[in-house]
Amino acid sequence: MPVRPRRAVATLAATASVALFASACTGSANNAASDDPKAETTITFWHGWSAPAEVKAIQDNVARFEKAHPNVKVKVVGNINDDKLGQALRAGGSNGPDVVASFTTANVGKFCSSGALADLKPFVEKSKLDLDKIFPKVLQEYTQFEGKRCTLPLLSDAYGLYYNKDAFRKAGLDPEAPPKTWSEFTEVAKKLTKTKGDSYEQLGFMPNYLGYETVVSHYMSQWDHKYFDGNGKSNVAKDPAFAEMMTYQKSLVDTLGGFQKLDKYRTTFGDEWGAKHPFHTGQVAMQLDGEWRLNFVRNAKVGFEVGVAPLPVADDEVAEYGKGYLSGTIMGIAPQSKKQNAAWELVKYMTTDTEAVVSFANDIGNVPSTLEALKSPNLKFDERFKTFLDIARHPESTTSDGAVNGSGYQETLSDLAHKYEKGQVPDLKKGLADTAAQIDRDIAAVK
Repeated sequence: MPVRPRRAVATLAATASVALFASACTGSANNAASDDPKAETTITFWHGWSAPAEVKAIQDNVARFEKAHPNVKVKVVGNINDDKLGQALRAGGSNGPDVVASFTTANVGKFCSSGALADLKPFVEKSKLDLDKIFPKVLQEYTQFEGKRCTLPLLSDAYGLYYNKDAFRKAGLDPEAPPKTWSEFTEVAKKLTKTKGDSYEQLGFMPNYLGYETVVSHYMSQWDHKYFDGNGKSNVAKDPAFAEMMTYQKSLVDTLGGFQKLDKYRTTFGDEWGAKHPFHTGQVAMQLDGEWRLNFVRNAKVGFEVGVAPLPVADDEVAEYGKGYLSGTIMGIAPQSKKQNAAWELVKYMTTDTEAVVSFANDIGNVPSTLEALKSPNLKFDERFKTFLDIARHPESTTSDGAVNGSGYQETLSDLAHKYEKGQVPDLKKGLADTAAQIDRDIAAVK
């Protein structure tokens, strides 16, 4: 989703728990979902898209819904991040949304456990939806928390590697053989890097965590790992994958010029969502990014041949090459809404109707979120997009674990990673142990 705040660090505070739905047919307590879904009504839908083409795509999808449900009108409000969303859900009242969409899957644990979004189980049961037959497993997992489902997936994202095939050829590299392991990746990145004084003419890859999309969770997807153990305690100090990833990332930073030099070069980059993105301009030859970048590459009319591939994997996990990080947009219902049955009709339509999902995916260049949409003959994409569909289907692809404090544990881990890449953490083992303890304290404070 190209307009989402990168590394969305939403600060939605935990709201008071909302009573669970009293009936599988009518929704929650206090008659919040006692409305007649066939009555004429207007519901409000808040979402985070802001780019004109994507706003139009949302409006088109809503128009299709209104045509199928002529009794329901939808007031659409865009450019809503999780901060604004959290404030509205805490405040309640008639001026808030009935339906919401968020880009921050890491906050589902917070949304569900705090009651910030309504329990959707009664609505799913009422509509007799078999979610196992509708959504891929990973998408089902990141839209619920500890057995409570408060969201459904609306399109998904798969992260992979974009690379400049022309630059590969000039460096004597095979443009049809992108690196599959991280050790291979280091060698390729070195060959693609051209220094210029104390800067670069071309950088093979921007490894710094402040680089576009090069965040801890996206790197970690390429190592087998577990953020939490069976008791819900942070696993980052006990699972060797976290130390391996951070050690590798820092070695790549050091190999390509060191943190300071790289970070200075990073400040010359254009906007992530604009035509002057450093991959578009040739400033970097390889880029970690989501499937939406294909649309941006096309719109920017880049002057070189672009290749896409899965990200490399840990050297001892080459059999799992093809996996990647998965994320996406989530939809839910505000617990304060007095029109929850009508709201559910919009959520159900946008997340499960094959035509709606395929049309929306085609319009904004995202990966469809339902099994039927993934195999629809109406899905439009060039051959490169298939790479992301394959990543989305890969059995080893992962997403971030949910937690009651949302993305808080990711932020704590990222704080350590940022310091480590700068050389400010002399003892990584101790740093990970301290970080795990802090994550556990933060989660305990919420519980």
